[in-house]
Amino acid sequence: MKLSNDIKLFLKAIPNSYGQVFFSDQRMFAVILMVITFFDFYAGLLGFLSVLTTNLTGFLLGFDRKTISKGVFGFNSLLVGLGLGIYFKPDIYLLLIIIIGAILTLFIAVSLQGVIGKYALPFLSIPFLLSIWILTLATKEFAALGISERGIYTFNDLYTIGGDPLVRIYEWGNNLQLPRSLRIYFISLGAILFQYNLLSGVLLALGLLLFSRISFSLSLIGFYTAYLFYEVIGANISELSYSYIGFNYILTSIAVGGFFIIPSKRSYLWVVLLIPMVAMITISLSKVFAIFSLPIYSLPFNLVVLLFLYALKFRIKSSTSLSEVLIQHNSPEKNLYAFHNDVIRFRHFDNEAIKLPFLGNWTVSQAHDGEYTHKNEFRHAWDFVITDTEEKQFMGSGDLLTDYYCYDKRVLAPAEGTIELVVDRIADNTVGEVNLKENWGNTVIIRHDNHIYTSLSHLKEGSIKVKEGDSVKEGDEIGRCGNSGRSPYPHLHFQVQVTPYIGSVTMEYPISYHILHGKEGFGLKTFEYPGKGDLVSNIERNELLYQAFHFIPGKRYHWEVEMNGEKTEAVWEVNTDPYNNSYIKCHETGAMAYFINDGNMMYFTHYSGCKKCFLYYFFLATFQVQLGYYQDLSIHDRYPLNLIFSHPLLGLQDLVAPFWKFLRSDYQCKYDWIDSDMSPSEIKLVSSARNSMAGKTLQKFNFTLHIDEKGIRQLVVDSRNLQLKATCKD
Repeated sequence: MKLSNDIKLFLKAIPNSYGQVFFSDQRMFAVILMVITFFDFYAGLLGFLSVLTTNLTGFLLGFDRKTISKGVFGFNSLLVGLGLGIYFKPDIYLLLIIIIGAILTLFIAVSLQGVIGKYALPFLSIPFLLSIWILTLATKEFAALGISERGIYTFNDLYTIGGDPLVRIYEWGNNLQLPRSLRIYFISLGAILFQYNLLSGVLLALGLLLFSRISFSLSLIGFYTAYLFYEVIGANISELSYSYIGFNYILTSIAVGGFFIIPSKRSYLWVVLLIPMVAMITISLSKVFAIFSLPIYSLPFNLVVLLFLYALKFRIKSSTSLSEVLIQHNSPEKNLYAFHNDVIRFRHFDNEAIKLPFLGNWTVSQAHDGEYTHKNEFRHAWDFVITDTEEKQFMGSGDLLTDYYCYDKRVLAPAEGTIELVVDRIADNTVGEVNLKENWGNTVIIRHDNHIYTSLSHLKEGSIKVKEGDSVKEGDEIGRCGNSGRSPYPHLHFQVQVTPYIGSVTMEYPISYHILHGKEGFGLKTFEYPGKGDLVSNIERNELLYQAFHFIPGKRYHWEVEMNGEKTEAVWEVNTDPYNNSYIKCHETGAMAYFINDGNMMYFTHYSGCKKCFLYYFFLATFQVQLGYYQDLSIHDRYPLNLIFSHPLLGLQDLVAPFWKFLRSDYQCKYDWIDSDMSPSEIKLVSSARNSMAGKTLQKFNFTLHIDEKGIRQLVVDSRNLQLKATCKD
């Protein structure tokens, strides 16, 4: 099995080595690139040999096979093979140099990965540059090598590859009557693969347009920004070097505008600002390298992109309008849509989940920027009390501490951590009096994993059940609500801070998932800040919902599916990948739905594979589910556009996505019915997916999910063109 897997990875590495030239992992686009390299048959053959040599050497030396399979080492060797193959006559000596050069390029790439990779920077095409410069200088002394004259016999080479039809296409492409600037653009595009002809550029442009609309538009923006700059300064973009050097602007534009940076208005603006810099470096370094009779190739692109990416790492505060790509999807469109999905849905996932530090429903008596004590550096804090239906905090006259509903109620750890400090020696005040000397009263401070601290104050004397150094889990009892310190009536003071001391400056930090109990019903709040007068609680987990969505790795689900009158069966299995991401896989189609379940919420994060199988509709129906039952609670979310829409509509959206999204896909889930609040055995959730364009509904799916003591029993899907009913047989 290991050998079979290695062969698959090796075969995958070959096309990816071509696609990586344009930062792509699209198989068909890679095939187009491969075909273009063979317009010069021998150069294409030597480029292919170079790719094979690098990838095979990497496998034999034991380098990471998955990294090799992505083509990140092979594409540099491809460029070296093409560059030497174009320049020299093919013979046994050149073959030997190509093999040596491929291995040298691999060593340089691996070394650079270790040197600049620790700064999370790509090595781009620097291995190609270093390797081809070394080999070019060395081969000046090799009398056995002859300079290629194949450019004179291009038609013969093309005839060898594709016969008379290919020759005719080549003639047609090169004879196209195009504006000068567009002609230079196409030839500059082809020059990336050492093909200095119009047809290569036209095919590359079509490939870019088909497989990445954003990359295509950026290639035009980058080139024409440079073209106009050259016109202004009075230089000729096509005559400053050995070839059409415009590819530096094209590659810089794609890299900065959409590959390493999330495509946005700001990234496009930076493309326009950086291109003149690339031009200046191109012009100046061309003079320097001419002394050694060396082309600068893609050096300006490498310098500017690396300098820009490195400079961004020194920003004090990151920006969502100019954000680096953290998880690379090898597609500007996928990077963009995934980023918007993550920003909206998972923007707080790196934060410690801070829960409300109590059981049941409590009311915020003083919130952030409060009218009493929550001022200035202490403004990010909450005071909580318990109120009745008349919004009173006490029963009877309220003269006694025990009259207050919150007095002596349990106070809980808001998250896992270690007890940092405990004060438990201050007597409770009588109602109406305050202790200004010991302002915070009895207090517990907890240190959490990401080095933030939570402080719980005004606790009841003698009620604290933990000591300094104890480890606590979320929900463990810390003590009881009291009236110690500067507290005229019983309440709980709660704040987040960055230092472990009583009286520390407060930190603005949200409460994670919690329920808002309003007059018009329940509301789910996700990493938000409760306001004054809000009646809030933690999510009270419903066991039926929890067990239904508790997808355990290794568990299988067998479904009987009836879709538009046709009956089939579906088998799912829950798995985890090497990065510990959980997913459900459909055995019949190979589709996978990735999810996160933290015990309070279940989110689907990504879907890949068939969009006509039952797993896809389950993904849509249960896109986000909170695991407590609250009657008529409604949850709203949005689907990533690339997981919902298809071409050509999605292709049009791609072109303008960094600036405007006219497509939208909304998710809504409503907690519709439960048979018993005290001892439930059945629950019904209804949800919907609405796809729209410029506000007009294009399609809508309605889902009904039935849950019982055995888990998810049935899902019914209803839309204009689909009637589906699936029943779990387990």
